[in-house]
Amino acid sequence: MARYTRIEVATVMKNTGIVPLFFHSDYDIVKRVIKACYDGGARVFEFTNRGDYAIEVFSEVSKWLVAELPDMIIGVGSIVDAATASLYIQNGANFIVSPILNPEIGKTCNRRKIAWLPGCGTLTEINSAEELGAEIVKIFPASELGGADFIKNIKAPCPWTSIMASGGVVPEKDNLIKWFQAGAYCVGMGSKLIVKNGNRDYDYNKITDLTRKSIQIISDYKKNLI
Repeated sequence: MARYTRIEVATVMKNTGIVPLFFHSDYDIVKRVIKACYDGGARVFEFTNRGDYAIEVFSEVSKWLVAELPDMIIGVGSIVDAATASLYIQNGANFIVSPILNPEIGKTCNRRKIAWLPGCGTLTEINSAEELGAEIVKIFPASELGGADFIKNIKAPCPWTSIMASGGVVPEKDNLIKWFQAGAYCVGMGSKLIVKNGNRDYDYNKITDLTRKSIQIISDYKKNLI
């Protein structure tokens, strides 16, 4: 059962500005990546449902987080049906992210008051998602949909819409500021944040550093707006 309400999840996503996303079949690697992001200041993490036995990995990691990093909010991405969403919710998912707009997933999450971030590619889909109760919508792949200009153009007639951009976001100042200038609520980052070293092993120190710098860039930008 989720330990954080959908409002709490949305608030943390806004405050930190980034949502690291990652999948690996090795429990220990997932734990070390999450810890590296946590050490960099991340307080929300998206485990992507992209491999065989992913639910088993998630269940193990979810239990570990409760004991070791209780203030790290973990959710699941790449969910395309309500049954899979329910399975992850039963194993401790605090939010569900989908690359598509599936109303049945929305109903499942709303029934348990769990945050649901559906993938949308048009203003009509965004409007439908909001009618179904989505507090934040995901545009994916963000760069292919028109990048930051897409968000800017959506926010013009619908300033109340909260958008997470995922796909094409990199942990660099110019790129991050571009998304937030356009009105992004938060951004999702995968391989550009969860980087490897020259030996093709995950570079945990670098992940921590990139996470910290990204959060600081976003924080500084928001402070300058005040």
